[in-house]
Amino acid sequence: MNRYRPTALRARLDRALHRIRHDEEGAETAEYAMVIMAAVALAGVLIAVVQSGAVSGIIEDLVVSAFQR
Repeated sequence: MNRYRPTALRARLDRALHRIRHDEEGAETAEYAMVIMAAVALAGVLIAVVQSGAVSGIIEDLVVSAFQR
């Protein structure tokens, strides 16, 4: 028995693996979606930090000191 003889199942598996490895349709869209989700998460964190009492006080002090000069 020749173990290297391709069988119908082996041929189907090879074709399926080839499609999985080489079919990148929609990959760019998924990458864009991931980048947008990361940007939204970062924006949410920044909003939370800026709205915190300590940072709000620092920003207010900077604005007041800029107008007093």
